Amino acid sequence: MSTKINTIIIGAGHSGMAMSHTLVQAGREHLVLERYSQVGETWRRERWDSFGMVIPNWAIRLPGAEYDGAYPDAFMPRGEFIQLLETYASKYQMPIQFNTRVTSVEKHPSGSGYWVKTDQGDFEAQNVVVATGFFQDSRIPELASSFPQDILQLHTSQYRNPQSLPEGAVLVVGTGQSGSQIAEELYLSGRRVYLCVGKSGRMPRRYRGKDALEWLKVTGFLDRTLEDLPNSRARFDAAPQLSGARGGHTLNLHQFARDGVHLLGHLQGIQDGKLSIAPDLMESLQRTDAFEAGLLKRIDDFVTRTGIDAPAESLPVLRDGYDTPIQTELDLRQANISTAIWATGYRFDFSWVKPASMDSDGFPVQRQGVSPCPGLYFFGLPWQDNFGSGFMYNLGKAAEHILEDMLERERVMNR
Repeated sequence: MSTKINTIIIGAGHSGMAMSHTLVQAGREHLVLERYSQVGETWRRERWDSFGMVIPNWAIRLPGAEYDGAYPDAFMPRGEFIQLLETYASKYQMPIQFNTRVTSVEKHPSGSGYWVKTDQGDFEAQNVVVATGFFQDSRIPELASSFPQDILQLHTSQYRNPQSLPEGAVLVVGTGQSGSQIAEELYLSGRRVYLCVGKSGRMPRRYRGKDALEWLKVTGFLDRTLEDLPNSRARFDAAPQLSGARGGHTLNLHQFARDGVHLLGHLQGIQDGKLSIAPDLMESLQRTDAFEAGLLKRIDDFVTRTGIDAPAESLPVLRDGYDTPIQTELDLRQANISTAIWATGYRFDFSWVKPASMDSDGFPVQRQGVSPCPGLYFFGLPWQDNFGSGFMYNLGKAAEHILEDMLERERVMNR
């Protein structure tokens, strides 16, 4: 036997709850299905202890829970954000069913609506909103299986703090936001850190009197669409290096090198406990520096063009990383490395949403969250319409768009 309900939202993260709030305010029958036992569980399970939001407080604009505190330019610690989500769900009495894992979404045999199958029974719904997020499964390269058994291996989602790791040096693979922040925390704690540098860019935390996110917003950087990218795969590039910890600050690999971090090229392989390292460190550093230079030029040009009040500023130019000797091999035992942390990102998988069409990259075919299948929606993802579509301050507008599509479909069906 199945339960009938107008709308099912899959996922009770911040996106799913933003959608639920919009439906609650509209008086729409719906149910949120959440695989864990409480809201915000991903933030509890998959973020390290000192994690702080990378976006400033003013950008936390969940519909009905917009930040209105005394510190709009500060950065909310993980614990405060989890509390915000708990209060959000309680205040608006969101109908959430916990401990329910969705196994598939299928077209209903009647031809109208969808059949949502879960480990707690099935549901029949006219509308389904998939709000499971972009970061679903940890990505760890196959070569990890060749590491010595006595080396602790963790994905960034499993890392908690330096004290939880065995004594010894740490290898961090990847320099996106998570990898860079964790590497910084480790070396500031006194750990010897070896860091395989990736393709991520760098942004200054603040420039010319504004936070980086505000500049991304006002200059139209977040409005970029797929047509503005060199190729469709570029939408999955790691986020630029940036931190909200300790009041928010810039992350700079050249500063890391100055402070004693061993910068390395890409990890290519491993045999008998010896890593094979690509000789591409300088190219990666140049790419990182070029990203920041391009962003600063975009900002400077915008200020010149609009005449807004933003006093000129020159950022420190660091080049310590370019003095790093190129290393193509690293013996894990000689380096006393006891832990490897994989900052290699996540995979997404929507294959369980059976009616949905996927593009060549496996990303759902949709427009502003509305799929070609009537009543099937994707919510809270970047690049639904543009780069900034998944940011918290855009969720209210995006949810209203989905609600309008639901209402229009009902009007057409009831004619």
